Amino acid sequence: MKVFNISGPALKSVFQGNVLMLGLVSFFTDFSSEMIYPLLPLFFSGLVSSGMVAVYIGLMDGIAETVASVLKIYSGRISDAVGKRKPLVFLGYGISTFARPLLAVCTAGWHVILLRFIDRIGKGIRTAPRDALISESVYPEVRGLAFSFHRSMDHAGAVLGPVVAGVFLYLLLGGNELWGRFSAAANHDEMHALRWLFAFALIPGVAAVWVITSKIKEISKQAVTETDKPENQNAAPLSGRFYVFLIAVTLFALGNSSDLFLLYYAQTQFNLGPGYLILFWTVLHLSKICFSMPGGWLSDRLGRQFTITAGWIIYMAVYCAFPFATELWMIWLLIVAYGFFYGMTEGSEKALVADFVPVDCRGRAYGLYHGVVGLGALPASLVFGVLWSVASPKTSFMLGAFFAAAAAVVITALFLATAKKQPISQ
Repeated sequence: MKVFNISGPALKSVFQGNVLMLGLVSFFTDFSSEMIYPLLPLFFSGLVSSGMVAVYIGLMDGIAETVASVLKIYSGRISDAVGKRKPLVFLGYGISTFARPLLAVCTAGWHVILLRFIDRIGKGIRTAPRDALISESVYPEVRGLAFSFHRSMDHAGAVLGPVVAGVFLYLLLGGNELWGRFSAAANHDEMHALRWLFAFALIPGVAAVWVITSKIKEISKQAVTETDKPENQNAAPLSGRFYVFLIAVTLFALGNSSDLFLLYYAQTQFNLGPGYLILFWTVLHLSKICFSMPGGWLSDRLGRQFTITAGWIIYMAVYCAFPFATELWMIWLLIVAYGFFYGMTEGSEKALVADFVPVDCRGRAYGLYHGVVGLGALPASLVFGVLWSVASPKTSFMLGAFFAAAAAVVITALFLATAKKQPISQ
């Protein structure tokens, strides 16, 4: 196992330039997005019958993420072919910024699904080029830390968004309705307040687009450090190990349904009002922030296998425990543990992609990585929602835990099989 010797200039590259600016872009984007996203179950309840909310959530995230995933594959290839990342990053964030606030005028469930679909088109265009740009803007020995720092900025925006949403709804609804018990459907006042909130989300989105336009710089291939090379220079650009890694990621994705189901479970089991949904979402992202930087540092020091496997095992444990939570404090504890899963895996997985492939193919590799993650979203979220409606939440959660366990076995086998052949920058 390779252990990196992290230098001062390497650390400096994490907290300045493109990595910092792309972190700000993600901060503003998630500020905008997360003012809306955790409240969509409540918004759906005012548009469709209560028995169909879980199905609509599954359809929304499943269809949107699947289409986004196909676009991630092609946007990565295009950015490699043209040798530029910034134009696709700008286009992707721009589409999402101006589509998202249109949720304010939705009058039917399918309208929400359509706009979420357009929002995710933007995500599909920007994600692979953005991650390739991050990998090319830092030294290889701090790649895990850089991706985790970026995710921390993302999650910081995801904390601020719900907080601002809570203050906004408090001013429009008052404390009693914000923290009151949940009814079968959102009432007129709640729907009116949500529409104004969704429109307000345009402001931080515009700030993200401005940062891209004025602060992000292209990195030429010649400027990428000579040490930024895959471990085996004689291997194919996309090696067999990379594809086995994708198999493990695909297995995990098939059980990784929308996080909204966690909120919806808490909402329905404990009859919680919109204030609780906002608070749950905020705590989840605070947990992600707390664990993201340690997770990235551990992946650089101890190896990607350690952090990814640990994260997937925690995911499995949370999914096994969630349907048995009979007290509200249990939900709080599980939400915090769920943040640990994100902290251990998000930066580590993205860093591992760059560890396996050379710069010339990195956009393509990130496209494939994000593609398989998202292509698993349609069956994962859709099956989860349908099983929830026709069987029980417990059945849905257990299926997700099974796929996480299978993924952990595959990635462990990958690293065990290659450990004796050559060192792995895990």
